[in-house]
Amino acid sequence: MSNELDGHTIMRIAVLGGTGKEGSGLAIRWALSGYKVIIGSRDAERAATRAAELNTELNGDYFTGMENTEAAASGDLVVLSVPYSAHRKTLESVKDQLSGKILIDVTVPLQPPAVRTVHLPEGKAAGIEAQAFLGDDVRVVSAFQNISYIKLKNPDEDVNCDVLICGNDVEAKAEVIKLVEAAGMQGFDAGPIENAIAVEALTPVLLYMNKTYKVKSSGIRLTGLE
Repeated sequence: MSNELDGHTIMRIAVLGGTGKEGSGLAIRWALSGYKVIIGSRDAERAATRAAELNTELNGDYFTGMENTEAAASGDLVVLSVPYSAHRKTLESVKDQLSGKILIDVTVPLQPPAVRTVHLPEGKAAGIEAQAFLGDDVRVVSAFQNISYIKLKNPDEDVNCDVLICGNDVEAKAEVIKLVEAAGMQGFDAGPIENAIAVEALTPVLLYMNKTYKVKSSGIRLTGLE
């Protein structure tokens, strides 16, 4: 597999929040597609434990576990998959380590307990807030918010959802589309980071529909595209 980014090969994906359900699901799919994956956590021991569990689950040596700062420094590309309540604090802790890299922000600004109602944060979207805080030296790409971990956790299951990708850097979005495909889905360029407002807001809508129609993993499909 050839995964090129700015003239060098992406070998290591650092998933901050990789001990969680969404982060673990993506990590498993990328590992099985040939990537080395670093599981990041605020607690290094927790990260190492989860990495060992995933290695046992997949019967291989795919994952290493590190504290978030070390993980962000070691990854060629970094994924942020944390609750919104931890979003800013996590970004503050790894800002220096993200310099020059792509950050995939999976965060949704849910406001418990009303997780089925759209909540717009002060910065309008987590992805927008991340880009504003990190500056232009980090290419923030918003993606994967509308994908259920229930589908991700089983690598043999067809996810049957599309991924909308927002960001200001076209090349960065193209790289993320490759990772979407490696995880078994189809990704679409959905415009600049400002459009993450709409994409993130779809998640509470889907959560509402899950409850209303008694399903666990509703998603979206784009029609009319070849």
